[in-house]
Amino acid sequence: MFCRPTCPARKPKFKNCEFYQTPQQALLASFRPCKRCKPLSHPNSVSEVVRTLVKAVEDNPEKRWKDKDFQALSIDASTARRQFKKRFGMTFVEYARARRMGIALKQIRAGEKVLDAQLSTGYESGSGFRDAFSRIMGSPPSSSGGNSVLTAAWIDTKLGPMIGIADEKALFLLEFVDRRGLELEVKRLREKTKSAIIPGTTGPLQSIEKELQAFFKGELTIFKTPVHLLGTPFQKRVWQELLSIPYGVTRSYTDIATSIGNSSAVRAVARANGSNQLAIIIPCHRVIRVNGDLAGYAGGLSRKKWLIEHESKRIE
Repeated sequence: MFCRPTCPARKPKFKNCEFYQTPQQALLASFRPCKRCKPLSHPNSVSEVVRTLVKAVEDNPEKRWKDKDFQALSIDASTARRQFKKRFGMTFVEYARARRMGIALKQIRAGEKVLDAQLSTGYESGSGFRDAFSRIMGSPPSSSGGNSVLTAAWIDTKLGPMIGIADEKALFLLEFVDRRGLELEVKRLREKTKSAIIPGTTGPLQSIEKELQAFFKGELTIFKTPVHLLGTPFQKRVWQELLSIPYGVTRSYTDIATSIGNSSAVRAVARANGSNQLAIIIPCHRVIRVNGDLAGYAGGLSRKKWLIEHESKRIE
């Protein structure tokens, strides 16, 4: 759940918290509004219309709203749109959609099939579900003037759906759809590149989809799709070192730190490893602890284990 900073409820440990700048970001990350501090419904800051609609969504978050639903609550749809936009920076329909999509992503993270999550959250077709997911990619920052555009595509793989984002020349992001914090990653990408992100396809997206199919069949060991790395000089240095790890081989965080000439930077290497936005291509899954433990992996430890075993079998 997400709360106000002043929520009177018992505070979780800092390491278990995530921070978002807007309610929409928290909703898309599958958090629900706190029932105690009611961050979207405080009686001193929002109207009765907003409180009524927020409660209605929480009572039935999978609901897809139509004009008759507003009429049943004696609320004008245009009023709902205007008041939500003024208070939260998003329309009521965007709020309801974000809530539904957040629930769907949570279900996928919990291991449900994409189709089951799709149907349980009110999306009758796969294309509709994917289009809705694409719409959370957002709009360009006001400073961009809409001159730069990146394209996002849904890519189905053996380990679950992934999202790819690219321009006409290179791939910027490749992540599993159920990666926690994906929405924040997309937001940062949008801001760094000052771009709008729209659904569609480009040459790099078509290329990586074909290469992923070959990779999962055991027919490809090196990706050739051009990529664009967005990170600090240190992060890029670590990522380049990860690219040098041979297929089917693992290295420790200590090995990577030593290879880049800074043996004391093990923790910094681990952070850079976790900041990788090109899953599988930049093989952060090949990095383990010195004692052989898998350690963390943003895509989930079960995927990391599968990837390591998949690659090792192909070189035996």
